[in-house]
Parts: sequence; structure tokens; C-alpha cells
Amino acid sequence: MEESYIWSKIQNYYGETKYNGTPQSIQRDRTIFRKPFKRWYIAPAAMVFQAICGSVYAWSVFNRPIDIAIYGSDMKVSPITFYINIGCLGVAASLLGPWLERNGPRKAGMIGGTLFCIGHWVAALGIYYKSMHVVFIGYGVVSGLGLGLCYISPISALQKWFPERKGFGAGLSVCGFGIGGLICAKIPLPLIDAVGLPLTFVIIGTTYWVILMICAFVFRFPPPERNKTRGPIFRNGTVFITRKQHKHGSANDEKSMPPVMADSKTPPQNRIVYEPAIDLTLREALSTYEYLGMYMMFLANLVSGLVILSRLADMCINVFEKSPDTASTVVAINGGFNFVGRLMFSSLSDVIGRKPSYLVMLGTQVVILAVLPLIFLTKNYWAFLLAIWTLTCAYGGGFGTIPAFIHDLFGMHNISGLHGILLTAWSIAGVGGGILFTLIYNHLIKENGYTPSSPEVYNTNFYWLCACAAIGFVVLLFVRSTVRDRLLPRVGGEVTRLRVFGRILRFEKNGTFKFKIKYLRQEEEEKEWASFWQAKH
Repeated sequence: MEESYIWSKIQNYYGETKYNGTPQSIQRDRTIFRKPFKRWYIAPAAMVFQAICGSVYAWSVFNRPIDIAIYGSDMKVSPITFYINIGCLGVAASLLGPWLERNGPRKAGMIGGTLFCIGHWVAALGIYYKSMHVVFIGYGVVSGLGLGLCYISPISALQKWFPERKGFGAGLSVCGFGIGGLICAKIPLPLIDAVGLPLTFVIIGTTYWVILMICAFVFRFPPPERNKTRGPIFRNGTVFITRKQHKHGSANDEKSMPPVMADSKTPPQNRIVYEPAIDLTLREALSTYEYLGMYMMFLANLVSGLVILSRLADMCINVFEKSPDTASTVVAINGGFNFVGRLMFSSLSDVIGRKPSYLVMLGTQVVILAVLPLIFLTKNYWAFLLAIWTLTCAYGGGFGTIPAFIHDLFGMHNISGLHGILLTAWSIAGVGGGILFTLIYNHLIKENGYTPSSPEVYNTNFYWLCACAAIGFVVLLFVRSTVRDRLLPRVGGEVTRLRVFGRILRFEKNGTFKFKIKYLRQEEEEKEWASFWQAKH
């Protein structure tokens, strides 16, 4: 009975989520400083907010100073803090996503920002008293939990404020996180020289808290009337109309609507696409094949970026024999490419689609990870920079595009919950990938006689990272990313199908051990879709 009660509570928590704002709070959110609130106000606040949170990407700058301060030498223990932080980030995001949808982004941003900064202050105590475990608890656990809540706070709000440009809105909300490394990587070392390492964490934490509170004050969900679809969406010469945009009983009732695109000969400016609307509850979305495939694809997209980010400064210093100052510059510039990737790929996905964007990103990662061992063996520094920065661009693009991908596949009402659970992939990639990298790295040094400057300790890890990206690429091919692909039933003998260059590639069984592949023409697909719709209605 007790187990059934707990499961019921979990189902209710992750079920339908609705903002619990009172009429008074909703009315207050219509204005800011007695001026009407406009949706563009939230964009710069979100970018600054996320940039502060993105300072976690500059953690590799602290690795060496913290190890020396606590152990007296570079023991390579400090990078574990980054993995713990990312692990706690995913846990917090997955648990608190539904809570955010019910309580709003302002409250979530303020609570998350406060925890993030408290973690800095606790870490300062750990460094002062030479306790790495306190650093783990402070910056790893406390800051990580706050970071998880901070990360998802502006994303859901901007998705709701920019429904006609979901990719752009998502990219806008997370691109700041990517640039955090660029802004914050050059700050610590001069500050450490001036005031010492413990006080550096106190000053940084306090400054961050003030900025985060100011930004969080701007966050809010749009008023209820903005959540209603106000008409067709025009994009790239095509008008997209969902069933929910038509009133029942009218001449354009959903059952009488043709769910097919106008004839392909119709000029683009006159084309209209009728597609069913997608709006699933959190429980329904979690049970779909698409969500599982999206999770695996997202995990594959993240693992290489996270592992390399946490070791980037060490790679520059040990393998390519650069100074710590140069390494911090590389980390800072790398943050800029993280920023560019988030905004570029998310905006690109509004044009070419979410799935093609991810195919480009994962394909790029596979190629780069395959050639990185050769670059390390030859110690070609400029090729290394080009490869790493391109890899980071693809890594950042994954974060920028995923909220819009969720919105497209499962609807707008549970973005925070679904996105939060998906971010556990971030935790697995950060913790699991980091631990595996470290185990292989330490084994090669202790058992095989390599040194931290040997390319082999990194190259062995690049092989399994490349395999992960390749698996993600293959899984993504079978994710049905459009409403039509998800609803169109299989024909007789069909085993599976995927869409290539806009057309369906169908794998059919033709005998006991015989298979054939059929590449459907556009006209054939439209005919099947129209037949399905007429039979259904």
C-alpha cells in the first residue's frame, strides 16, 4: 500500500503541470517598474544569468591552483569537482522541472542562484582548511544543485515567449551559458595573485549572487492569453496551421481539414501545411520511443564535449607545452565557440529542422574525434585548436537545440519537466564519462609507463568517445521527428523506416531472410497520408 501511495505521488508530480500563479501575481507580471513588460526584456536578462552559470566551464582553470593549495602539488584530484557539479546539475533539473512549471522561473532562478553562490563560499572554506571533501560538497554538490535549477529557469520562459521561433528562443536562453567560460576564464588567475585562492571564491560568489538576483527578478511566464495560438505561423514561404487553430463546427473543422500539403507545384508563397497538434502530458511523453532515442542521442552529443572541456587546460599545458596563462586563454576562447554553437545551431534548426541539425553536429563530432589522435601524435597545435573549437561548437549546439526539439515532439506545457529529465544525460556524461576517462588516464600512466604529457593517455580515450558519437548518430536516424512520421502507420512487411533528405526510406521484409529498401516519392507519401487521415476520421 505504501509503495502504491509513493508511486501515485510520483505520477501526480510528473503528470500535468500548470502554473500556480495567483491572479494578483499574473497581473503584476504584466508590468516591470510600472512599465508594460515586453518579451525582449527577458532575453538579455537570461543571457547574463546563464553566462554567470556558465562559469562552471572555466573550472579547469582552478584545477592546478586548488590541487597545489590543498596537496602541495598537482595531484589531478580537482577535476572530480567538475564531474560532481554536472552530476548534481542533472539530478536537480530532473527533479525540479515540474516544480518550476508550477511556481514560475523567478522563484526558481532566485533559489537556484542562491545555492550556486553558497557553493562558492563553502568551497572557499574547504580551500582555506585544506579539505578537498568540503570543496566537493560546496562547489560540487551545493553549486551543482543550484546550477540545475538555474539552467532550466529561463529556458521554459523564453520558449513560451517566442512560440513562433522556438529554436531561436531556446538558443537565446542557453547561449549565455556557453559564453560563461569566455567571460570568466580570465578572471580567476589575476584575482588569485591579488587576494589568494580562498578569497577569490568569496569575491566571485558574492558578485555572482548580486547579478543573478537582478536577472531573476526579470524572469516570468507570459500571461495566459499569450499561450493561446493566435493564428497560422508563416515560415520560409509556408503557412503552418495546427488543428487547435480552428474552431470546431466551422467550415474548417479539424475532421474536414486535409492533413496534406498543397500540390508540390503550388508556389511556396501559397502553400499551406495542415498538421495535427502535439500536446502530451509528461507521463505520456516519457513512455514514447522518441524520448528514449532523443535521450541517447543527447547523451552521445554531450559526453565528448564535457570530458574534453574538463581537461582542456591540462591538454594545452602537458601535451602542447603551453603556459597556464595561454591555457586559460584557450579555455576562454573555447567558451566563445560554445556560445556561437548554441545560437547558430538553434537558429539553423528553425530553417532546416531539429533532426538535420543534430545529424550535422554528431557527424562533425565523429569526424573530429577520429582525427584527434593523429593531431596529438604530431602535436600540431593549430590543428588541435581548430578541432577542439569546432567540437565545442557542435557540443554547444546540442544544448541550444534540444528545448525546441522537445517542444516540437511533445508540446509546450511540460518543457521544464522533460528538459530536466533529459539533463540527467548531462550528469551521466559528466560523471560517467569523466570517471571512465580518469580511470583509463591513470591506468595508462601507472601501468604502461606513460606521463601526463604523452599523447597516448588522451588518444585511447578519443577512441571510445568517437564510438559514442557514432552510436548517437545512428540512433538519431530512427527518431521520428515529425508529427506525420509518428502517426503514419506501417504498411505490410515494413520493419522500420527513416527519413532521408525529406523523403521516407522504408525497410520491408520480403520473405524469410529477404529484405528490400524502398525510397518513397513525395506523391506516394502524400497519398498514404491522405488515406490514413480519411480512414481515421
